[in-house]
Amino acid sequence: MKTEQPISCSACSARFNSIFKELKSDELEQLEQGKSCKQYDKGEVIFNEGAYPRGLFCIQSGKIKLSQVGADGKEQIVHLAHDGDIMGYRAILGEDTYSCSAMALEESKVCFIPKPHFNNLIEKNSKLTLQIVHLLSDELKQAERKITSTAQQPVKNRLAQSLLALKKNYGVETDNKTINISIKRKELANLAGTTRETATRLLYEMQEQKLIELSGKKIKILDEQLLNIMANAGH
Repeated sequence: MKTEQPISCSACSARFNSIFKELKSDELEQLEQGKSCKQYDKGEVIFNEGAYPRGLFCIQSGKIKLSQVGADGKEQIVHLAHDGDIMGYRAILGEDTYSCSAMALEESKVCFIPKPHFNNLIEKNSKLTLQIVHLLSDELKQAERKITSTAQQPVKNRLAQSLLALKKNYGVETDNKTINISIKRKELANLAGTTRETATRLLYEMQEQKLIELSGKKIKILDEQLLNIMANAGH
């Protein structure tokens, strides 16, 4: 991890994918007060589950996983974040500890906004508050869907859903097929709610069926239509 020179929020392209996209120039200046920016290498922890929040994290660039550790000691990925996403806001609003840990999946630049500055901004800006309400609503909806899927969907269906979610979150490379992220089998298994061994076996089955192509930690989607059918089977 190393400290970066913060760029102006008004000049940050990631802002247009964030809850701060409609802030006025004076509000952006307020947002920048006390702001700092750090670069995290792949595998570095940004914050830990159970820690008390000192502020809000906003992703300028990169890919980050948010995960929890279950009673059995196993990691469960609960969300994948990217450019423009914010992290830690629920802990701030709920005056609670972080419910999960955040770790960089690749080199990532993350801005830190002190808690008092963030609280002051949402107290004065009703539109920003509404954006956060929508964000909370979307996260709750996604969590409910994941609970239902885990309880009712076969593992192969969930794995297909996870691959499509990765594509939606991070896009594809220049070939328009390879998911734009290097992901370990264990991380993909956590995302789908299964074991690494099961995920690996099913991935090779999908490859034999010409749905995907595996190349190290890279995954190319060959037949998105059939993958969608698999992901939605039983819905």
